[in-house]
Parts: sequence; C-alpha cells; structure tokens
Amino acid sequence: MYLAKEKKEELFKNHGRLKSEQDTGSPESQIALFTYRIQHLTEHLKTNKKDHSSRKGLLKLVGKRRRLLNYLIKIDIERYRAVISDLGIRK
Repeated sequence: MYLAKEKKEELFKNHGRLKSEQDTGSPESQIALFTYRIQHLTEHLKTNKKDHSSRKGLLKLVGKRRRLLNYLIKIDIERYRAVISDLGIRK
C-alpha cells in the first residue's frame, strides 16, 4: 500500500492546525493528504499512460483539493497562503 498509517499521521501532524495526528478534519490537513495522493497518482500515470480509471480519480482529487483551497480563501487568506507556501502547490 502506498500510504501507510504512519505516513498519514505524519502528514496530519505536520500540516494540521492542531499539530496532532487526530487533526484529520481541518482543511490544511486534508489538502496535504490530497496533495500527497495527487503526487503519487501523477507518478503512476507517467508510467501507465492508458490507466484511465486512475486518471479520472486524479481529476476528482484535484477538484476536491481546489474546492478546499477555495473554501480556505473565503475563510482566512493567511491560512491559504501558509498552506500554499508549505506544500509548494503554486509557483
């Protein structure tokens, strides 16, 4: 499995608002998890170009992450900027 329980806990601890493994619901931690999964699927699709079901899943993940980022912009622009710079999503 590409995403072990320890890796998930590390993502939530590093990127969550509460800096604990149990902070799974904050937008920051969810965006970090989606980013990790998007990177994994992108690498998978570089070698498996005809895997259309994974491509569809990747596009759904990108849409979910985009909606969470839009929500974060509306709520608190500083948190949005922190997430963007921390994860290196934008240029």
